[in-house]
Amino acid sequence: MPELERGERLQIMLNAEELAAVEDFRFQRRMPSRASAVRELLRRGLAAEGFIEASAGAKSQDFGVLDHNGSGDPDSA
Repeated sequence: MPELERGERLQIMLNAEELAAVEDFRFQRRMPSRASAVRELLRRGLAAEGFIEASAGAKSQDFGVLDHNGSGDPDSA
């Protein structure tokens, strides 16, 4: 298998609840690393429809991993 070249580093900050949600996703799917879980979540997110677009003046703090109910599932809000 050819080796993937990943020359760019992406750093994000998560609060404890958000990190726990990523870790839960990872372990439920038996993913080998936190990075692989985040890449899978990004792949799914980029393929998703029906997301909210950022409005003018939006700040990074306006975007979280979890919804108000803490489930991370927008349909269960």
